[in-house]
Amino acid sequence: MQLEIGKVYEGKVKGITNYGAFVEVPVEEGKPVTGMVHISEVANTYVSDIHEFLSEGQTVQVKVLAVNEQGKISMSIKKALPAEEKPTQKSRPRRSERADKGIVWEPKPQKPESEMTFEDMMSHFKQSSEERMCDIRRNTDRKNGSRRRSK
Repeated sequence: MQLEIGKVYEGKVKGITNYGAFVEVPVEEGKPVTGMVHISEVANTYVSDIHEFLSEGQTVQVKVLAVNEQGKISMSIKKALPAEEKPTQKSRPRRSERADKGIVWEPKPQKPESEMTFEDMMSHFKQSSEERMCDIRRNTDRKNGSRRRSK
């Protein structure tokens, strides 16, 4: 029996590399089949070290994504997760929909100065300083007439 594309199987991690993991899936007839789970298909979050998520001998659920001409099997662990574990992808509402719902942009609330760390105060100073410098440049450019004049 061959593996069906799109079907979820239970397999055992046989090897781990920097770019992914090899998972062995038992089939009903014959010897088990080994496929590869790329590092980008291990979890719904960014995976910098695959050893944080998988270990050799671990049993995992995998979904078969593809089988190429050479017989190499591509698998995914994150696509085999149940629906409740998958992150929900919300599409961003259109501008008119946001306005209808009363969603408006609000500035990030500032911490009181007594709770601010040095880094927070420095960041606030840099931001306000940059805003003031932009205002000064804009006003100076207008007064100097540095805008292009048509001939």
